[in-house]
Amino acid sequence: MGDAEQNGLWQALLGEIELTVSRGSFVTWFKNTRLIEQSDEKLIVGVPNIFVKSQLEHKFNQLIAEVLQKNGVGTKTIEYRIQSASPSSRQRDNKNTPQLVSVSPRNDTPAHMKQSPLGNVSHGYRQGLNERYIFETFVVGSSNELAYAACQAIAASPGTKYNPLFIYGGVGIGKTHLIQAVGNQVITDNSKARVVYASTEQFVQEFVDALRFKKTTDFAKHYRSADVLIVDDMQFIAGKEKIQEEFFHTFNALHQANKQIIISSDKPPKEIPTLEDRLRSRFAWGMTIDMQTPDFETRCAILQSKASTHDISLPNDVVEFLAEHVPNNIRELEGALNQVLAFCEMRKVEPELAVVRAIFGNVRARPKHITARQVVERTAKIFQVGVEEMLGPKRDKEIVLPRQVAMYMLRSELHLSFPKIAHELGRKDHTTAIHSVEKIQREAALSSHLQQQINTIRERMYG
Repeated sequence: MGDAEQNGLWQALLGEIELTVSRGSFVTWFKNTRLIEQSDEKLIVGVPNIFVKSQLEHKFNQLIAEVLQKNGVGTKTIEYRIQSASPSSRQRDNKNTPQLVSVSPRNDTPAHMKQSPLGNVSHGYRQGLNERYIFETFVVGSSNELAYAACQAIAASPGTKYNPLFIYGGVGIGKTHLIQAVGNQVITDNSKARVVYASTEQFVQEFVDALRFKKTTDFAKHYRSADVLIVDDMQFIAGKEKIQEEFFHTFNALHQANKQIIISSDKPPKEIPTLEDRLRSRFAWGMTIDMQTPDFETRCAILQSKASTHDISLPNDVVEFLAEHVPNNIRELEGALNQVLAFCEMRKVEPELAVVRAIFGNVRARPKHITARQVVERTAKIFQVGVEEMLGPKRDKEIVLPRQVAMYMLRSELHLSFPKIAHELGRKDHTTAIHSVEKIQREAALSSHLQQQINTIRERMYG
């Protein structure tokens, strides 16, 4: 049997399986499989990783055998082999992946066939909307309901209200999911809408390349002809004067044309250092929303939603245990869930509380109430300095470093605003807090000793 016939057979089988299992199960376990070899004795299915292999072998093997038999394919054994996708399948996948330019209003050429206006300048890092990020899979709670409502209103009528929309909040709380959901909904409602999604890093790199290859006109045309422009992680525009000027003109062109602009950041416009006043004021024209860390009930709902996509029902005590142990970050929450599911799959055990406790045996639940003063006191104790010295005017090295680490801990653990952090450490200027947090982030990545000190402070706070 040739490759084309094999592919046709497997796609037909997948079509039947898709009608049998849930959408989440199909996407997770079947979508990225392919038929490698078929004979009277054996059928070999290519799978992307060990988890898919294990799941197909132990949970879906009988279903696959029945569908094969139903379609007249007689084979004695089915083997699942981990194998990367072939070039042809990668091309097919690329065609099905949402592109940066979803659909152009100027003609009926399919989106995936369009050439980027920048040609080959930026193909290596150009991003598109993630089709998984939709409103239906976003869990709404008290921490994000205002942002969710605003995004739904924008998706229903882009450019008419809340323009621009500026959403800010800590890492891993769902900002990217929500703003991309707007883009996906706009395209669903209007296939001719032109939605452009870019991280600030991508915007910067493409602008640099446009200058280098003398394609600034193409760069401007690409971004300024969008119906909806979505820019992620705006905080990284800090300190880049030429980029800020370019984004200023892009912003003006789109806003004047009543095109929708959506921006996300980990801090509000007024706290982005070295942001030009003209941009800062424009970001405040529409609506600025602070997305908070999800509360306990929302974290439980997120875990149940994520588990359901794997066609798994988690006991309530397991859900509550995980939600209690990962209180601040949805990405970490999902990572903890994946760790549990992978462990249970490999060991062939049910995800019961005793099993989950064994997996996270060394992780202690964080207390619900830790004050800024307690963070400062524990930091001072680790560095063996006095709290009053940290709050005072001294700028000796042995005082400055603990003070900066305390600011970093207040930001990373309690998610305080920079003005509040500065106030807690006796500083009048919040830019000092911004500088301190960024400095400790950089140095901790390079210094294992500093990272160990930070981990010790965390252990003392939560131990």
